[in-house]
Amino acid sequence: MSVVHCVTEGWLVDHLSFINRCGYELWDSSAHPAAVTRSAAVTPAADCHGTSAFAATSSSSHGPPYGPGDAIETEGKSTKMRYVFREEFFDISEPHIAAAPEERLCQACSEVALTAIKANSNREEHQEGAKSDTGDSVASARKKRKRKCVFNQGEVDALEYHSKIRKLIWEGTLHLVQEGLKSGFLRPTAGFSCRKNDVPGHIICGLAELCEMAKQFPAVNESDHQAVHVLEDGTSSPEQDLLSCVTENSSNHTKIIVLMGQKYLVPPKSSFLLSDISCLQPLLNYKKKYDVIVIDPPWENKSVKRSNRYCHLSPWQIKQIPVPALAAPNCLVVTWVTNRQKHLHFLKDELYPHWSVKTLAEWHWVKITKAGEFVLPLDSLHKKPYEVLVLGRVQGDVKETLRKSEGVLPIPEHKLIVSIPCSLHSHKPPLAAVLAEFVKPDVECLELFARNLQPGWTSWGNEVLKFQHIDYFTLLQNE
Repeated sequence: MSVVHCVTEGWLVDHLSFINRCGYELWDSSAHPAAVTRSAAVTPAADCHGTSAFAATSSSSHGPPYGPGDAIETEGKSTKMRYVFREEFFDISEPHIAAAPEERLCQACSEVALTAIKANSNREEHQEGAKSDTGDSVASARKKRKRKCVFNQGEVDALEYHSKIRKLIWEGTLHLVQEGLKSGFLRPTAGFSCRKNDVPGHIICGLAELCEMAKQFPAVNESDHQAVHVLEDGTSSPEQDLLSCVTENSSNHTKIIVLMGQKYLVPPKSSFLLSDISCLQPLLNYKKKYDVIVIDPPWENKSVKRSNRYCHLSPWQIKQIPVPALAAPNCLVVTWVTNRQKHLHFLKDELYPHWSVKTLAEWHWVKITKAGEFVLPLDSLHKKPYEVLVLGRVQGDVKETLRKSEGVLPIPEHKLIVSIPCSLHSHKPPLAAVLAEFVKPDVECLELFARNLQPGWTSWGNEVLKFQHIDYFTLLQNE
């Protein structure tokens, strides 16, 4: 399981383990195993019977590593091979920015002195105004006194929010880190080697650009076109099929597909739609209602605009996502939010009400190193070592809601998900294991704005296959 430890405050999660339990295995008995077609079959993982959305499969991993996509030949024998996610992407041995000794987890908890920060800001402003010469004009003196405050309103709001949740995050993370150190999952930094993520540049493939290109494809009459494209063994998949309808791997096997000459692994019992937000109709045509919907919107922020890393959506565009049409009664909706209070307020005050979703809880994902330190100082004014998840339920028929709530625990108001983050940008930790006790088994699950696939889930996004690229994995051999 991806949950290493569970305590009252939350969970210590092993993200890497979750990926590697998804059943990326194959048997190779062909003469030329490297000749993979566009939809080459990969045989079942050892325990991959009817993969549940909330239970990743397990499998062994022995044998020497091989390069991604390499052929392995043995005379007269079938060879079991398994793809595993490259461990170096989780080799976070040291904090990105070292915290002061008194701010580290090993020290006692100290509250953020928000009032002192505000007082210091006001004092600096007053002193600046007092420095003006008496000979200056009244207008000049006023201009100096109206100097911009050290903290703008958004920053003050963020400090106030941080001051409310800081103790919960500190104490909960400390408890989970202690459990991780006791079990050996987390270890002191001594002995760790920091490896470079020497990923070939072509991994940054143009999935988003491909989605944009797909808009130029000839229009297809929906009555003549299939709503679902099922991946078959030993057959290729035209790119137009992969971009115009939901693609489904309904087997217990992992499959490999090719887009623009690049190979991607599709885990068992998973489905996906590769499109941008203007082409969501195929997902609606899929005619499924989801009991869990996880959303990771591309929120607007200055960093995204400067880096041009991906397109962002305005609040108005995010409100157009057809969550009500996709959600089953009593659907659990989980949305990732940046640490900007503007976005958090919009989500709770406008977006969820617009979707008829009642806010139930705010959880936090806390990022730590292998040694159990925050990846960034907890009280950093620039970036925080945590992200916010807002959980809510779709409101509807009372009887149906009560029926669907039977046998599941109520959503706690606050929980922590503590993990070593992936160094790949926006590779979020899996939520399946931590949500399992709050939903019924074998429910339909959907992730919106996804960048990877999960067994038992439907995933949508214009980069939905990004982290399924075969070069993010290493090939192991088991004879």
